[in-house]
Amino acid sequence: MPRVNELLREVIAEEVVRLKDPAIGFLTITAVDTSPDLRNARVFYTALGSEEEQAACAAALERATPHIRARLGSQVRLKYTPALEFRVDDSLEAGMRMDAILREISDGGEG
Repeated sequence: MPRVNELLREVIAEEVVRLKDPAIGFLTITAVDTSPDLRNARVFYTALGSEEEQAACAAALERATPHIRARLGSQVRLKYTPALEFRVDDSLEAGMRMDAILREISDGGEG
């Protein structure tokens, strides 16, 4: 399954780069998590910009999902082409929060 997830991530990332929608700014596909039956795939991404720009990017991805799925189906040989669900990857933000908390604890312990 990890190999399938990585393959899907690479193909989706290549297709997103080819999209002509100006609402899709600086976007990175970070991971893909497929269901055990390979019929569904959660596509995690990060996008830079303001909240409005990120919301526009999410809407653009939603509009482009049928196109991306069709391209995925033509490039990857699977019994089923998975339905795609794009989700914001908040792991980077969570990691930064955790780092800030740890730094705060460390600084507080020295005084």
